[in-house]
Amino acid sequence: FRHSKKLAAYAGLVPSTHSSGGKTFHGKIIKQGNKWLRWAFVEAVAPAIASDPQLRAQYEHLKIKGINKARVAIARKLLTITFQILRDQRAYEPRGESTMEGASTISRLS
Repeated sequence: FRHSKKLAAYAGLVPSTHSSGGKTFHGKIIKQGNKWLRWAFVEAVAPAIASDPQLRAQYEHLKIKGINKARVAIARKLLTITFQILRDQRAYEPRGESTMEGASTISRLS
């Protein structure tokens, strides 16, 4: 995949869209795509938010919109992080709470 957005679409972690009269409406996630990949990343949300404070904070913020929406949003974030790790061949290193909010570092693998 050239972009993480293409991978997210392949996994079915993107919203459906409907355009009419120059307006675009976003709906539920698409049911097309690899259901096993989507399932794996949604299931990976629980351990991810337990171990990464930034992902946990984002999850808590999004939980207002609904638990399932928050889980899918974090699953897509995990998919994007995984894509960047594999593309750049770097290790994921979450930053501590004292650093910039929501930022994470990725260091180059040898």
